[in-house]
Amino acid sequence: MEEISVRDEIVAFVAERDWAQFHSPENLAKSIAIEAGELLECYQWNANADTGRVSDELADVLTYCILLADRLGVDPNQIVLDKLAKTREKYPVDKARGRSDKYDVL
Repeated sequence: MEEISVRDEIVAFVAERDWAQFHSPENLAKSIAIEAGELLECYQWNANADTGRVSDELADVLTYCILLADRLGVDPNQIVLDKLAKTREKYPVDKARGRSDKYDVL
């Protein structure tokens, strides 16, 4: 049995509803920011936010990120790995371990 990816499930969900017409890169980026704000709102008054609510909001953020990556024709896994490689160079372990300083201060 063929496994269906999260991306494929999201794309099918959007196609069934004919919502792709609303998913310009600009609109998707706005939606990511809006949903990230809703995720942050979970912690507004309490550091111990409800895990279910946090999970729902995080799923919304991730869904819009996956949709934006799809619209841009980039592989989310690959762009994260590429960025991680760049960040490794900026933050070498011997200088950055246990520190939160920005790379230009290390």
